Amino acid sequence: MDARDIMTRNVFTTTPQTTIRDAARILAEQHISGLPVVDESGKIIGMVTEADIISKPGKIVADIMTKDVIAVKEDTPVEEIASLLSKRKIKRVPVVNEGRIVGIISRADIVHAVAEGNVIIRQW
Repeated sequence: MDARDIMTRNVFTTTPQTTIRDAARILAEQHISGLPVVDESGKIIGMVTEADIISKPGKIVADIMTKDVIAVKEDTPVEEIASLLSKRKIKRVPVVNEGRIVGIISRADIVHAVAEGNVIIRQW
């Protein structure tokens, strides 16, 4: 099973110029904990999370976003993604195609796949 099989395709994103308040509003209203940050061409340039909002000072997303984004491709195996999330201690990874976001996978997506019997996570 690959990323494309379990990823969430309807991804909420934000821009670097979005106010922190507006980004927080999206997170709260959509019941999500992180947003990919995209540029004018739709390429991913960062991530902003609940942790960024509560722990970093700033006025706009560009002030607080993580710029070193870890992303995966659509054909990345789910077991590899689970290992990446665990080892890097992150909660989600964007799925990209030529730098543009096509989906996102959270730990919950992987847990759901395991619960459905679609994925077996082995020890690393």
